[in-house]
Order: sequence, then structure tokens, then C-alpha cells
Amino acid sequence: MTFGLQTAAYIAATVLFILALGGLSNQEKAKRAVWFGIIGMAIAVIATIAGPGVEVSPMLIGIIVTGALIGALVANRVEMTGMPQLVAALHSFVGLAAVFIGINSDMTAHDFPSSAAQVIHEVEVFLGVFIGAVTFTGSIIAYGKLAGKIGGKALILPGRHLWNIFLVGGSLILLVMYMNHAGSWTLYAMTILSLILGAHLVMAIGGADMPVVVSMLNSYSGWAAAATGFLLGNDLLIVTGALVGSSGAILSYIMCKAMNRQFVAVILGGWGDASGPAMEIDGEQVAIDVDGVASSLDDADSVVIVPGYGMAVAQAQQSVSELTRRLRAKGKLVRFAIHPVAGRLPGHMNVLLAEAKVPYDIVLEMDEINDDFANTDVVIVIGSNDIVNPAAQEDPNSPIAGMPVLEVWNARQVFVSKRGQGTGYSGIENPLFFKENTRMLYGDAKTSLDELLKKIN
Repeated sequence: MTFGLQTAAYIAATVLFILALGGLSNQEKAKRAVWFGIIGMAIAVIATIAGPGVEVSPMLIGIIVTGALIGALVANRVEMTGMPQLVAALHSFVGLAAVFIGINSDMTAHDFPSSAAQVIHEVEVFLGVFIGAVTFTGSIIAYGKLAGKIGGKALILPGRHLWNIFLVGGSLILLVMYMNHAGSWTLYAMTILSLILGAHLVMAIGGADMPVVVSMLNSYSGWAAAATGFLLGNDLLIVTGALVGSSGAILSYIMCKAMNRQFVAVILGGWGDASGPAMEIDGEQVAIDVDGVASSLDDADSVVIVPGYGMAVAQAQQSVSELTRRLRAKGKLVRFAIHPVAGRLPGHMNVLLAEAKVPYDIVLEMDEINDDFANTDVVIVIGSNDIVNPAAQEDPNSPIAGMPVLEVWNARQVFVSKRGQGTGYSGIENPLFFKENTRMLYGDAKTSLDELLKKIN
């Protein structure tokens, strides 16, 4: 393949990536957008392999085939509940690749046309390795938290911000030494510091902020790819990395705004900095059985369903879809309320509901439906905690104080499908469960909904 043909292929791939990102903003166009991304990536890989300067060897083909087989196997085995940690794990690969490429470039002899070109190259190497290392360990910690292998509580070390400043400052000093030809050891020392920095940053972020962390790491991986593109002189990698990096940063900002959180505060950790003791909760959790829920649904004219991560864990989306179909067949108004950070991945609930073929037009965002709860007969909360927690508005000492939430308690009746009386992933107690108009439907969400479906014909 000639250089001109490769450039044309790269331009086509870039256009397809842009179309993919644009299409993902709409549920009805998302499937087509994914195919745009798949085709664009296939064109990019083929154009790179067949391009000038690349030797197609059996080892290269073997590595590509092996990677494709592993990717297909993992994708087929992972359920939607495991998608957040899978995304975090894949981000770590991008970061690790950036580290390896940067170190390899440092170890390879180069002939620079000028001293300015050498300075630019050294900065590219250092930035690529720094961002890649932060992304790698940060993603590993995020994977551990999302998979439940590491506790979701924020790790707040004494003087944690000073430690971050020390790690970043030390890396800058090593950059100056590296550019003054102190030796490759400065690059390796910076790699160690940035690996520690990435782990510390994410360990200091609490469970409720993990959806933001995933999108933030997505942004980091994009910038790592862009830095690697500059290092390799690959225009497509630069453009693709910039697209991923900027879109991830924008998504993180949007989610922080939806949570009334400061973007910098989330990145630096420290979620859950309460200024005093949490508000005491009066009352007790009152249980209800499926017969009681069915009776209330039969009398209701309007129903709002609030899905959360518990629905994903129980794989109850198909049962929810069938319940929706039956209630709508009875002439009832059924809608879904989606909080921006529901689940542990941006858009997690939307994907699950789309998979279960829930109509797009009845799936509403928080801002679209919050004012309607006062006129709603029944709200069914399935496996959600923080996003329906009134403590965000009522308790200034709550770790989620000020965070916009779905005001489900304003409805006439609220039924909460929950495994037990635990506080959930973030460890915050929810006063909603103790309110007079709330009843708890304990048990696995899918099992409970399947029993409920038997009562609704």
C-alpha cells in the first residue's frame, strides 16, 4: 500500500470514528454507530499493517489473530454487569501500550535533524509514558473496585494532596533531568512515580463517583494514545486519541455537573468529606410481598420504574420489559427514570433497557421526569440507592449532600426491590427506605419480578 493510499484510508477511518461518536448520543442510532466504529477500526488496522515501513511477518499475524480471539472470547463471556470493569481493564491496556512504546523509543537510536526535533521527541516520550502509566494503574484500581476485589470506600491518606504534588513535581524534575541527558534512569524513575500516582488518585475516589472515574480513565487513555501517535508519527492515532480524550473529558464534566460535583475534586479524590455526623433516621423498613405490589399496580394509573445496578446484577431487564408491556396493555402510563450516574458505567441502564427492547420514548432522563413524581401513583425502584436518596437534599453532612437525585419519595407509593437491608455499594444509609409511603420488596430482583408477573395478566 502506498503512502497516499494509506493516508486516504486513515481519513476514511477518522470520518467513521467521528460518525460513531456522534451516533452514540442517540439510542436509536447507537447500533449503527457501533458498526461505524468497528469498520473504521478494521480499516485503520489493515491500512497500518499494509502501509509502507511495516514488515508483515508470521509473528505479527500471530499476535493479531491471538489478540482478536482473546477479545472475542472475553466479549462473549462478559455479562452486562461486568461491562464496567471490562472497560476499565481495557483502558489499562492502552496505558500499558503507551508506556512500552515510550520506553522502546527511548532505547532506540534516533538521528534528529535539529536540536529542536530532539527536544520535541523527548517531551513526547516523557508525556506518553507519564499519561500511560497513570492510566494503567488507575484503571487496574478501578477494575478492582468495580469487580468488588477492592473496597469501594475512598482511601484518604494524611496529606494526600501533598503526596500528589510531590509525585507530579518529582516527575517534572525528572523531565528536566531527562532533557538534559541525565540518562534513561530518569524516565524509569518517572514511570514508577506515575504508576504510584495513578493508583493513589483512583484509590482516593469513592464508590459513588466510579462512573465518573470510568469516563475519566477513558479520557486518559485517549490522551495516552494521542501522545503515542505523536511519538510514532501516526496521524490517525493522534486524531483518534484526541477524539477519545476530549469526548471522555466532556462526558466526565457532564456527569460531574449532574452530580453537583467539581471535576477537579473528583479527580483528586476525597469523595465523602462530610463535615459532621450523618442525620439520624427515624422509623423502620416495612416489607411487602408481591401480592401487595400487584394490588397497588392494579389500582395505579401512572407508574415510574427506576432501574439501578441491582437490576443489572440480577439480569432482570427482560422481566422489567415484560412488566412494562403488561402494564401498558392495561392502559397504564409507564415510564422509566434514568439518573446520569445510575449503574457503574455511563449509559449502563440505557443499554440494558435497549437490550430488553423497552421503547426509547418512555425512557426519560432525571431532568425530564423529576417534576412528575408528585403526580405519580407508584414508583418501583429496582436495585438503586444513592440516586434516590433524599439525604442528598435533607442532610448537609451526608457524603452526597447537594447531589441531584430522583425525588421518588414525592410519589403516592414507592416500592423498593432490594436484596436485603444493607447500605449498598457506597455504604450510605438511605432514609427513603424508612419513609411512610415506602415498602420494601426483599429478594433477588428477577425472582421478585417474575413472581409479580404471575399476578399481572
